[in-house]
Amino acid sequence: MSTPPSQASAAPPAAVMQILFSVAFVHLLNDCVQAVLPAIYPLLKDEFALSFTQIGLITLTFQCTASLLQPLIGLYTDKRPIAFLLPLGMCVTLGGVVLLATAHSFAMLLLAAGLIGIGSSTFHPEASRVARLASGGRFGFAQSLFQVGGNLGSAFGPLLAAAIIVGSGQGRIAWLTVLVLLAVAVLVFVSRWYAGHLRSVTRKIAVHAGPGLSRGRVLWALSVLALLVFSKYIYMSSLSSYYTFYLIEKFQVSVEAAQMYLFLFLAAVAAGTFAGGPIGDRIGRKRVIWFSILGAAPFALMLPYANLFWTAVLSVVIGLVMSSAFSAIVVFAQELVPGKVGMIAGLFFGLMFGISGIGAAAMGAMADTAGIDTVYRMASYLPLLGVLAVLLPRVDSPRAGTST
Repeated sequence: MSTPPSQASAAPPAAVMQILFSVAFVHLLNDCVQAVLPAIYPLLKDEFALSFTQIGLITLTFQCTASLLQPLIGLYTDKRPIAFLLPLGMCVTLGGVVLLATAHSFAMLLLAAGLIGIGSSTFHPEASRVARLASGGRFGFAQSLFQVGGNLGSAFGPLLAAAIIVGSGQGRIAWLTVLVLLAVAVLVFVSRWYAGHLRSVTRKIAVHAGPGLSRGRVLWALSVLALLVFSKYIYMSSLSSYYTFYLIEKFQVSVEAAQMYLFLFLAAVAAGTFAGGPIGDRIGRKRVIWFSILGAAPFALMLPYANLFWTAVLSVVIGLVMSSAFSAIVVFAQELVPGKVGMIAGLFFGLMFGISGIGAAAMGAMADTAGIDTVYRMASYLPLLGVLAVLLPRVDSPRAGTST
């Protein structure tokens, strides 16, 4: 059953907005902890004498564990919601952080990265579902606010690493447990609200009848969206995983300075993410997807040939433009497959992590053999795949309602 468009645009109650901001805040904490991992790669590389290939394998371990379980968890909880899964998953992340601070071998580093990834795989689909429930029908806004929490956390992660870990040793990683414990406490509060919601609201299988497309066209549209996520996150992986090494090697900047440049890029990603959802609510998500990925292509093509100043400027522009796509992609996919909010969120968050991990590992191997400059030149062509957005059907229309 659909709600009139006027209700779809109405702001949700203050109490529900508190839940929405809570899950966005925990997304900030969760992704801040995760972003520390690539930010301390220079430290780990020196202390454990790692190659770029091994660094890529650490990223691959984290990204794959963070991706493989997400669609399965989302699919299961679409049918049988588990209110307190969120704090339980964050406790697994806590174990990964403790292990990362005390690891004394490459194998232990891989295990720590895997535990952090498993915690992420339980957090994202369920937290995305809670954000949608608290949206008041403003699905793009809610998804963007939720996602920008993660992007802000990703931006603050390198700063946190530079402030308390880089130059001070591996043991200082243990300070991250404070953030994880805070996240657990907030998620207990959120889970109590979610449990009450499940008891008091009659669950609906779908918010609306769907976009009126055949099964084949829906699968085709989801495949196109997956290819767009591929182009976006393989390229973004080249920036987030190896940007500090690129700046240090090409421009001889210090590790601390490289972390600041990485922060500027990730802050731009956060700003672009926040803008993408509300704009998609107003002008249509297909237009946002088209502009955000293909629109970044000219800047990506120029980046490998720029000096330090223009590298910083171009990376900020790329972050702003390209990052606006993800919230629109997730909501677009949820509208294609109504009633499968958790599965779709898990699939696309999982696809994001998995593709990033595979890309990071492949680019690490390429950097070892051909150099980081080659990685950036080859990756610069990936945003051109944004032209595939023309193949997406039109499904945008004002809709509201709640679904679990």
